[in-house]
Amino acid sequence: SGIPNRAFYLVATALRGPAWERAGQIWYDVLTGGELSAQADFAAFAALTAKAAEERFGRGEEREAVLKAWSEVGVGAGS
Repeated sequence: SGIPNRAFYLVATALRGPAWERAGQIWYDVLTGGELSAQADFAAFAALTAKAAEERFGRGEEREAVLKAWSEVGVGAGS
């Protein structure tokens, strides 16, 4: 759907380089990690992407890009 796709685009462009290197890994981790419920809303998905970014890359630019992207599309991802 459009909102998560836009958030992904914003993360990928903020992080520069091939989208699959960092942004793609974050989204992949969420989609395959087993924590995403079938009833998850955008906020739950956003929170999981922030968590995945931190778990994979630490509390650096990847996590910040995820939080900023979700904020820009109007979805809170927590902190």
